[in-house]
Amino acid sequence: MSRTASRPVTAVAACAAALGLTLAATAPAAATVRSDPDGRHTAAEIHRFLTGFYGQHGPTPHQRAHQVSDYLKDRAAHTDGYDLLLCAQNSPRAITVGPVTTAQSAGVGWATVTTGWGGGATRSFTAYVGLESHPITLQDVDCGQ
Repeated sequence: MSRTASRPVTAVAACAAALGLTLAATAPAAATVRSDPDGRHTAAEIHRFLTGFYGQHGPTPHQRAHQVSDYLKDRAAHTDGYDLLLCAQNSPRAITVGPVTTAQSAGVGWATVTTGWGGGATRSFTAYVGLESHPITLQDVDCGQ
């Protein structure tokens, strides 16, 4: 049994489960150099991923097809008239990604993503990444902020 599997479930793990996050526990590829000795994504890696994924105006069709979990793709497909990955109906003028928090025992990392709109308005949502997802993918979003 791995060290990750033997860790106790925390409140963050319960929250991740309540959100329906699917967090795979797979080993990293042998050729992949990881900065975390256990092969999990670090906060810095997650921040780089989210910044690249969202860019300034949102993810590209290629990113939506290849860098989003099947769970989130299914949720997005059943959200009519609304872009679930951006928690919006339109493309924002700017996007910023805040600091990343990681919960090792829950196997998840997250950051607040802020979208900028006309007239200086902003909206925020939370983006979740599985610490052990290989390749790294967006696992879920919470538009409720």
